[in-house]
Amino acid sequence: MNSIFETFGFDVLLKGSNMIRLFEGLLVALKISIISVVISIVLGIILGVLMSLKNSVINAISRVYLEIVRIMPQMVLLFIVYFGATKAMNINLTAETASVIVFSFWGTAEMSDLVRGSLISIPLIQYESSEALGLSKYQTYLYVIIPQTIRRLLPLSINLITRMIKTTSLVMMIGIVEVLKVGQQIIEANRKTSPNAAFGIFATIFILYFIACWPISQLSKYLEKKWEN
Repeated sequence: MNSIFETFGFDVLLKGSNMIRLFEGLLVALKISIISVVISIVLGIILGVLMSLKNSVINAISRVYLEIVRIMPQMVLLFIVYFGATKAMNINLTAETASVIVFSFWGTAEMSDLVRGSLISIPLIQYESSEALGLSKYQTYLYVIIPQTIRRLLPLSINLITRMIKTTSLVMMIGIVEVLKVGQQIIEANRKTSPNAAFGIFATIFILYFIACWPISQLSKYLEKKWEN
């Protein structure tokens, strides 16, 4: 049993504080993710509602914004904000702050498009029926449109949140010591004594990310079933 454990490189996790370091690295990634997700949800909902109003100026600006986010890789955005903008504008940004800015910039665009799509997918008959029942615009949105929008938006937004959590692994490229960076450090430090450490470390990182994302997915399924009843 011990030989199998060593063969797949899991023995390195028991050396020193390696496992604790991986957990600490995961917390760094989750901290950046959570802050970015909260900002993205708030700004994305506001922008998505504005986009659904079909204002030509807002639509033109938002279209350019969405295209920039879709075309530009997140890693390039990280480099532009952290290495480029800081020097060009003489702004002192920490790597974590730059990461939050980039992921919020990306997440807001994605969330706003989801909100816009969910809002415009509500059939016109829903508005007309609410008006026929004597509901005001405020009551129509509060009791009819918003609940339906949330139900349509939830699965898509959960998918975006899990993608944002996983994509935070890119922050290692600008020097943040998150879970993937910690894993690489452990592998390098134990290359001679544990040559198979890479498999054990990356398998453990996979499990940690799964543990972080799985409850979010289960919450989405629970809410969907609850609303169906």
